[in-house]
Amino acid sequence: MPEQSTDPQAADPGREARGLPLVMVLLGLTVVSGLIDAVSYLGLGHVFTANMTGNVVVLGFAAAGAPGFSVPHTATSLVCFLLGAVAGGRVGRWRGEGSRRTWARLVLAAEAILVGASAAVAFAAPHATATVYALIALTAFAMGLRNATVRRLGVADLTTTVLTMTLTGLAADSRAGGGSGGRSPRRSASVVAMAAGAGLGAWLVLHHGLGIPLLVAAGAAGLFALVASGHE
Repeated sequence: MPEQSTDPQAADPGREARGLPLVMVLLGLTVVSGLIDAVSYLGLGHVFTANMTGNVVVLGFAAAGAPGFSVPHTATSLVCFLLGAVAGGRVGRWRGEGSRRTWARLVLAAEAILVGASAAVAFAAPHATATVYALIALTAFAMGLRNATVRRLGVADLTTTVLTMTLTGLAADSRAGGGSGGRSPRRSASVVAMAAGAGLGAWLVLHHGLGIPLLVAAGAAGLFALVASGHE
């Protein structure tokens, strides 16, 4: 006799489909990534906490003594991102065989809490030296947690934090590149989402400091935690 699933949500496919499709959620999270990198790069000493490709390059700049870059800041971001990815891997192995909906919502709720905590720190002690490290650590950990989850979810062309392969696919698979251009709308939407988040984040940082954009990012992650479905 076949083994029956003990996961009540796995036994109810309709429940998995309730909420916003993962494609839309991941596009929204791409906007959040732009917000967070605007905060980190413009407000925390030219360091990225979502885009680790850029961060490795920045670390090289800092190590070479280029002005305006910091080895301790960048190293803190990289280490905390990796710790978040380790945590995300653990959660994925714990929840990955069950409900995608529950799993995605759990991780996004954790992201909202971590980014919300960084917003609280930014409001409470905006000029303290320790604040910079706290914001880097909290947001980088949150992004590592999310990236490990997004990677395991495996939704094509929506990494939420990097665009190099997305742009490559957009060009190489276009009709001009000899392809069908079938995924161009999704890829284009991802690029627009990142640019929109970065633009909004930069404007908020320049005019309102660090707390407001972090609060907006936390609120968006919390909203997606509430409405995400388990379906693409």
